[in-house]
Amino acid sequence: MNKEDLTFAKINDKIKFCNSKNKIVHTDFFTEPEILKITNYLNSIKFKNYFFFGGCKDNNRKMLFLYPEKLTYEMAFKNIPSILKVIRITLPHHLQSEFEHRNYLSALMKFGIVREKFGDIIVYNEGADIVVQTENADYFKENLKNLTRFQKSNINIIEINNIHENNINYKEISIIVNSMRIDNFVSELAHCSRSKAEEILLNERVMVNYEITLKNSKNININDIITIRGFGRFIVKEISGKTKSDKLVVKLFSNE
Repeated sequence: MNKEDLTFAKINDKIKFCNSKNKIVHTDFFTEPEILKITNYLNSIKFKNYFFFGGCKDNNRKMLFLYPEKLTYEMAFKNIPSILKVIRITLPHHLQSEFEHRNYLSALMKFGIVREKFGDIIVYNEGADIVVQTENADYFKENLKNLTRFQKSNINIIEINNIHENNINYKEISIIVNSMRIDNFVSELAHCSRSKAEEILLNERVMVNYEITLKNSKNININDIITIRGFGRFIVKEISGKTKSDKLVVKLFSNE
């Protein structure tokens, strides 16, 4: 059984438990491509009593919540504060603005917890908020306190409602491409040659609308979301014109 089939099998077990016990159940955290596949699967089996949530709007990683028919979405959502918490790391003054996302992620991975067990790491000048399941919150807090890099930091468990918003600031950019093929976009957005762009695609570093894309001939449409691991996320807004050599000028919003 491959990983995707195993995920669907686990979800089926949770659906059965949810229906038989009339209880809200949840999974670990999923990535955007996984969420898309799970959504398609749940739609295919006509299961409607579910939602994804990761702590605040624009989260990249979300948990799947399943609820029984006796509940509405609003009733189920009220249970979120008992299921999710936030580990808030407040850095000492001399370290503020010094740490990046990778610094927090590498620290978490050091104490052997798998990536599916925590959600987004929201970084800001004073520190970071890490979304975790309530049942694991104390474990995260105590282990983080023992790491040298955070020994002078304040580490607290706070309510999910008090999380820093994951505000993604997009800026408008324009690129010039020969055609609307994905390899043209990757080459321009990753600032590399077409051959290097093909390598990036083959290494599964490119997603279009949250699905991994390997074919360099895939056509891009207006409003498509292109994610290039290591370079950011881009929303294709419009073809704003053509150059004298008949190339396309494409406007995008970027969060790189």
